[in-house]
Amino acid sequence: MALRCVYTDLDGTLLGPRGSLFRDSDGGFSLIAARGLEACARAGAEVVLMSGRRRETVAEDARLIGQTSFIYELGAGLSIDGEDSLLTGELSPAPGASVYEQIERSGAPRLLLESFAGRLEYHEPWDRGREFTHLMRGAVDARDADALLAEHNLDHVRLVDNGAIAPKPSLPGIPEPHAYHLLPRDASKANAVRRHMAARGYAPDECIGVGDSEEDVAVAEHVGRFFLVANAKTWGSGPAVELTDGRNGEGFYEAVVRTLAELR
Repeated sequence: MALRCVYTDLDGTLLGPRGSLFRDSDGGFSLIAARGLEACARAGAEVVLMSGRRRETVAEDARLIGQTSFIYELGAGLSIDGEDSLLTGELSPAPGASVYEQIERSGAPRLLLESFAGRLEYHEPWDRGREFTHLMRGAVDARDADALLAEHNLDHVRLVDNGAIAPKPSLPGIPEPHAYHLLPRDASKANAVRRHMAARGYAPDECIGVGDSEEDVAVAEHVGRFFLVANAKTWGSGPAVELTDGRNGEGFYEAVVRTLAELR
């Protein structure tokens, strides 16, 4: 069985500090993530970036590494060879109201920010210009947030923990904040991966996933193997989830090379 596709998260996984492809987890210059991409190219494996970032940003990153498919805003959108699909379920753009605006008008963001005051805030400046998801940061239990939303009949959206980020002066009592996305309930990286695999005709055993967050781990359901990089702050379970020894891009490289070596 050949390796045909690698689904990888960006921040905290393929990329090092400050979103750099050429920095390791300690900030030193490194080509190891690029070498992982080179190994994919030599094996003929497609690389699909899956990120919480806006479409424009992920599209540019995909272009820079020579790939034509990507997943953006945490699975709210999927782009394959220039054709986009929205995976937002019952919430869809309407005249004068984007999905982002519909979520805002529902009162869900305000409810969470008020209920978790001091522990949750917008992730400035990266929260701006979004079409689908409200990007926040802080330290909350996403399950508690979802329960709160359900209590207020707002369970058409959910709060997703998308992994650890750097400390923020605006959150002095939180040494290791996380990024969170408030998004349509049906949107997810896992669903976007499933749709991409179906479009390409990939079998699970021909695909692997690499990530660092609980949302990334859900991809394991659809691929043959899933790797959590060593800097992940979540733990997966099941035979499809493996932990790398390397952090960030080094972990990505390890996942790719280990998979290719074991396929020979």
